[in-house]
Amino acid sequence: MTTDKNTAGGSRPSPAARPTLNRTYIAAAALALIDANGLGKFSMRKLGSGLGVDPMAVYRHFRDQEELFDGVAEALFDELDMESLPWDSTWRDVTEQYCLRLRDTLLAHPQAVSVFATRPVRSRASIDTGVRLIELLRAAGFSPAHALQIARCLREFTIGHALSLAVVRLGSRSRSRKPSPDSAAYNILARAADDTEIDEHFGIGLTAMLDGFERLA
Repeated sequence: MTTDKNTAGGSRPSPAARPTLNRTYIAAAALALIDANGLGKFSMRKLGSGLGVDPMAVYRHFRDQEELFDGVAEALFDELDMESLPWDSTWRDVTEQYCLRLRDTLLAHPQAVSVFATRPVRSRASIDTGVRLIELLRAAGFSPAHALQIARCLREFTIGHALSLAVVRLGSRSRSRKPSPDSAAYNILARAADDTEIDEHFGIGLTAMLDGFERLA
């Protein structure tokens, strides 16, 4: 691929090699920029530079940065590949795999988890998946209201876990230090923390939720 030099001294695709701008491509580029530099350093100017266009070109596809972030959330949802879930299996298998896939996808983009967590995803793929999930739960004996509540609970639990773990992985750990095992301050809480991994409670929490939901059918 031929390249030309940008003002920062790096390289970017030459005009002949650049794909036509569209919402999907721009959102993917924004997600890549957030992954690389963090949400706090994101700007439409940097996005335009990375795309090799005037930043105003982005506004032909997104009204503002908030709408662009909606597109980033949709791009994250698309990575879940909901079509490949085991839809012909039980409601429990489907919801469990959905939560695991959502967690893993978000943790692959720790800098962007807060974008996904702070806005609803209203893409056609997301809506279709929601309808399909509610229909699956209804067929399993849940009322429409309970089906929606279950879907919301699982989504919020998974996103909350991913958000908490992303903060840890990005280095924002507490400044407090655990006491050493030979210290008088080494209590049962410190010992329990040493015996578990930071993300092990996701599985036990998800299992407990699914066990409880079964009683609603």
